[in-house]
Amino acid sequence: MIKVALHEVKFFAYHGYYPEEQILGNYFTVDLEVDYNSKQAANDDLAQTVNYEMLYLILADEMKKPRKLLETLVQEMIAKIRSEFPFLETIKVGVKKMNPPLPGEVKCAYVEITDVKEA
Repeated sequence: MIKVALHEVKFFAYHGYYPEEQILGNYFTVDLEVDYNSKQAANDDLAQTVNYEMLYLILADEMKKPRKLLETLVQEMIAKIRSEFPFLETIKVGVKKMNPPLPGEVKCAYVEITDVKEA
């Protein structure tokens, strides 16, 4: 099994349930891990593996589209990654909203979804 990951990818975006969140924006970090089986990766050919630049571009594109719920955002990221790399065994995406609008001091709110390839 091969793992490719991007950790703590930072974005400023406009996701949030409340209208002011979609106006003011907030800082977010994204963690992404994908796993797959490949005997071809050892041949040093980028086309035979998962290009983490493509993964980054998918994350960046989805972060540009305001969503009310982090769950929806993460599900869309997974759908796009699965579409681009259908051979992936697992895709795990977590999104942290830094300093969420709560009455107390909270470093982040976090949503994580793990998608496992259907047999």
